[in-house]
Amino acid sequence: MPSANPRSHYGSIAIIGALFFIFGFVTWLNGPLISFARLAFNVSESLAFLIPFAFYISYFVLALPSSLILKKTGMKKGMALGLFLMAVGAVVFGQYTTARVYGGAVTGIFVIGAGLAILQTASNPYISILGPIEGAAQRIAVMGICNKVAGILAPLVIGTLVMHGMGDLSAQVANADAATKEQLLNEFAARIHDPYMFMAGLLALLAVGIVFSPLPEIRPEDVNADTDGAHGARKTSLFQFPHVWLGALCIFVYVGVEVMAGDAIGTYGQGFGLPLDSTKFFTSFTLFGMLAGYVVGLVAIPRFISQERYLSFSAVLGVLFTLGAFLTKGYVSVGFVAALGFAHAMMWPAIFPLAIQGLGRFTEYGSALLIMGIAGGAVIPQLFVHLKQAYDFQLVFLVLMLPCYLYILYFALRGHAIGHGVAGVPAAQNG
Repeated sequence: MPSANPRSHYGSIAIIGALFFIFGFVTWLNGPLISFARLAFNVSESLAFLIPFAFYISYFVLALPSSLILKKTGMKKGMALGLFLMAVGAVVFGQYTTARVYGGAVTGIFVIGAGLAILQTASNPYISILGPIEGAAQRIAVMGICNKVAGILAPLVIGTLVMHGMGDLSAQVANADAATKEQLLNEFAARIHDPYMFMAGLLALLAVGIVFSPLPEIRPEDVNADTDGAHGARKTSLFQFPHVWLGALCIFVYVGVEVMAGDAIGTYGQGFGLPLDSTKFFTSFTLFGMLAGYVVGLVAIPRFISQERYLSFSAVLGVLFTLGAFLTKGYVSVGFVAALGFAHAMMWPAIFPLAIQGLGRFTEYGSALLIMGIAGGAVIPQLFVHLKQAYDFQLVFLVLMLPCYLYILYFALRGHAIGHGVAGVPAAQNG
């Protein structure tokens, strides 16, 4: 069993942590890329939001195929395949962006997301079942720290290398004739080429490295079996595990609010008329909040509080910070949105292991179902960007966010225990 010798897992945790750093960096580029796309491709705000839409909808499309792939390849080779597919997507995005072909650039983002779908479908259950399931939130918190450190760096790196001087450039483009405008935008778009080619090469090298790494293969049917003995053995379908379906919906609304607070925070700040050269860094503020939340969760779970209790606490914080954002203006309101990062930090680390607990041989399929829920990051921000054209953007933000936090609170208090264990009692304690 993986829990037999925790020290033997430190190397594996370090390798998976490096993977979480990588897809944290790639994922949190989407926020700044929204502003980049609006200028480089000269598209509307709604079209610019196709960047996160294509990225997150790819999880919905590729998650189930990913589970079938992992059944054949195993988790280790599946992770390598995901990294290689991400490298292909980075090349496609870099090439088409340099050529200023928006459809091709969005396709590249979709391919990157597809690679991440495979990588996440493998790596999240892998780290969850590498040790005792009741301590999974703590291990995922370590992964989250790696992820969010990368996420903090991503907007700073792309802001420095690619998006510097955007405010002045935008003014020049607005006042230029057609030929000069095209020249300026072509030069701006070409800045993305070298960083993405470098990223593609690094991802391909890491894919090879994973294949030859000492990561052990883990069989979910052996280490994540239902603790309910013979009753668990009789289960023949994922439909007999209602908690995983409730968990998939919880992931949907969680990722939606996370993307709203992380990727859409720049657009939110622009609603107050805040300058473009400031709003491009707002994603980093949210991720600083998430990093702080991960550190607190790492210390507290499960030593002082269970992962499901902490999840309910996080949901309540989400409600309070959302109300704070609605009732204030300007930088203060943006500060409340960034503070949502702290509330969000331990949501994924708690939801994922609670939702896959006891799935046994259905773990890959349950994981794929949860990864499909990441599509919430495509749907909810799209609702925001369209509804705010007709209604006050702060009101739209409030109306979209509050129901999501209330559902997360329900899952934390009751939903995670439905179908296995006793409702209201942490399932990890029922063995």
